Amino acid sequence: MTDMTQAAVLADAATLERYAYARHIIRQAGEIALGMFQRRTELVIEEKGLQDMVSIADRMVEDFLRAQIAERFPADAVVGEERGGGAADARCVWVIDPIDGTACFVNGMLAWCVSIGVLVDGKPAIGAVYDPNADELFHACQGQGAHVAGKAGETRLRVNDVASLQGGVLGVGFSHRVGTGTFLPFLLDVLEEGGMFIRNGSGALMIAYVAAGRLIGYFEPHINSWDCLAGIVLVNEAGGRCNDFLADNGLEKGNPILVGGPRLYPQLAALALPRCA
Repeated sequence: MTDMTQAAVLADAATLERYAYARHIIRQAGEIALGMFQRRTELVIEEKGLQDMVSIADRMVEDFLRAQIAERFPADAVVGEERGGGAADARCVWVIDPIDGTACFVNGMLAWCVSIGVLVDGKPAIGAVYDPNADELFHACQGQGAHVAGKAGETRLRVNDVASLQGGVLGVGFSHRVGTGTFLPFLLDVLEEGGMFIRNGSGALMIAYVAAGRLIGYFEPHINSWDCLAGIVLVNEAGGRCNDFLADNGLEKGNPILVGGPRLYPQLAALALPRCA
């Protein structure tokens, strides 16, 4: 896969308008999700897969986001986890995950978030990941840099550009859509290189942590677009690197995801991506 790096192109007015709106509605969506999280024992939980539980909260938050986007930008397309959708011929495609980390959500753990990515002319252009529990909004737009807005104000994000796996903690994710033979050898290689890894249950949040320099990279052998599109923009704008996730219809079918700082990325790619081919 070719490397997906952010082109040094400033966003146009239409993109900037959507960027501002994404930051607005993701906070509202997060407030809805947080309210339901705080009374989650009242929710009716359904199981739709081994690690893919969905709740009333997922559907309510996604329906809210879809309604807000349709009202403001009726010509835009929306792709979401719960209601599906397609890109059609729209110039702008919103890719949304109402609650990434649903298993954490329903079990009372804090590692979940709301994620919104926007493709403009087929390229990742806007990313927003909101963690309502920490009240942190990670956001980025092409050519505008990446930022996090939290209780202490807003700061610019930069990846942690370490040279080896020993320079920090690596984030990883896994789903049973792929075999363990793709994933376990990678973990063994990381440990043999003196590295350490964590998995918190939310790919979107962990990729945002890479952009923030809290993790040195993130790898998942298969992930859906709504879990990572926002994070791709964050990492690119924070100076990191990402594999070509959108290759071979990654928007609809998913793909491996690998992100990291410029110096570490080649080493990660050599360990991870050949096993995903």
